[in-house]
Amino acid sequence: METLDSFFETLMNSEKLIAYGGITLLLIIVFAETGLFFGFFLPGDYLLFTAGLLCGTDVLNVSIYSLTSMIIIAAILGDYTGYATGKYFGQKLFTRKNSLFFKKEYLIRTEAFFKRYGNASLIIGRYFPIVRTFAPILAGCVKMNFMKFSIANISGGILWVVTLVPTGYYLGKNHPEVMDYLGYIILFFAVMTSIPIIRAIWSTIKIKRIKQQL
Repeated sequence: METLDSFFETLMNSEKLIAYGGITLLLIIVFAETGLFFGFFLPGDYLLFTAGLLCGTDVLNVSIYSLTSMIIIAAILGDYTGYATGKYFGQKLFTRKNSLFFKKEYLIRTEAFFKRYGNASLIIGRYFPIVRTFAPILAGCVKMNFMKFSIANISGGILWVVTLVPTGYYLGKNHPEVMDYLGYIILFFAVMTSIPIIRAIWSTIKIKRIKQQL
């Protein structure tokens, strides 16, 4: 049990993850979180931010351009994998039983977000946990036009990465003392990324209540 607790503690600590597995593990996590339905619990936003931060403080021995490019590719390929999963196996996910690595409610939450923001959810959803994982799967489920999906996937992947990694890099390069406040930064990300999801769910609930009253 202690080993399992230690594993999950490391998994949720972006700094430890990168220090342990380097760029390879970083890219695997980005791909898994955006492409595999059981990757919803993996760190995303603050992992990218931390990667940029560590690159700026020279802990990661790689150029910011190479780091950003590799993460963009991993994020785009991840969403394509999610789209394919939804297209060919999506309906099975809706009937799948809950488990440690899957919760049906996450699909329902993402569906509410998808209904509220439409195709833009593939771009906006990049910034929100759970939605980031299940939005491309839902796009595949509804057989979204592949070209439209590709445009949203590529533009969303680029926007997501270039707003987080270079920001972390800039702060690490010019204000390395920000490393002392990484825990507070992660908490900020967690709070901010939860607000739109809660709003989307609440909006869906209100619409259902209005329909029931009619």
